[in-house]
Amino acid sequence: MSSTHVALVTGANKGLGLAITRDLCRRFPGDVMLTARDEARGRAAVQQLQAEGLSPRFHQLDITDLHSIRAVRDFLRQEYGGLDVLVNNAGIAFQIGDPTPIAIQAEMTMNTNFFGTQDVCTELLPLIKSRGRVVNMSSGWGFKALESCSPELQQKLRSETITEEELVGLMNKFVEDTKNGVQRKEGWPDDNIYGMTKIGVTALSRIQARKLSEQRGGDKILLNACCPGWVRTDMGGPKAPKSLEEGIETPVYLALLPSDAEGPHGQCVHEKKVAKWQFMQQIFP
Repeated sequence: MSSTHVALVTGANKGLGLAITRDLCRRFPGDVMLTARDEARGRAAVQQLQAEGLSPRFHQLDITDLHSIRAVRDFLRQEYGGLDVLVNNAGIAFQIGDPTPIAIQAEMTMNTNFFGTQDVCTELLPLIKSRGRVVNMSSGWGFKALESCSPELQQKLRSETITEEELVGLMNKFVEDTKNGVQRKEGWPDDNIYGMTKIGVTALSRIQARKLSEQRGGDKILLNACCPGWVRTDMGGPKAPKSLEEGIETPVYLALLPSDAEGPHGQCVHEKKVAKWQFMQQIFP
């Protein structure tokens, strides 16, 4: 078993994930694991970084496949005895105008962005070492979705005491209501599926941070969600105002918080600052 520190980035074969991996390879004092659902694309991304003089390691990881997640878990446990930094970047979004039925869009996006992230955390958070760092990639679209929810749903999603089980119930209800065509009647936004999955990730991060403080407070682990902003990627499109370099500033900042840092913890961070639980006009004007 190696005593080397290790960081892992999900969905890292392109876009923000690849850029975060590149920066961590330069700045993180240890091994950096580039993971991707598609092995060929993941290995091609590794070769791209190697051509730049960097040395990432690769492991296949499909966050919608529990067997795949557990294979990574077992590898990290055997090879490193744990994990120092986890960046949950993997996610999907359907483009505007995509002909896929909205019910299918809701189920697929929620299964990846929320439930996939939840499963990764369930399996890998127990491996996080003392003073480890966890970054869950959220989005300003989540805050926009929250503002479009009914007051009752907003109150539930903003609650400081919401449990993981209650949050899972809400995310499942959103998908079922969308399938039944009653999402607007039930108080959900009907035009921001991606945002709903991401407000779920932000709420989940608050819950996870609370659990870490209760169960492993002495380990000084810091877990946060972050909004990278609107970035020029395949997902963000060419009109986004932020470059990749600008988009990774906050997630890398959180991943590399110094070992003596007391926070942030359980927050949603944008531009390296804690964001309030409201739609942030400066992210998506």
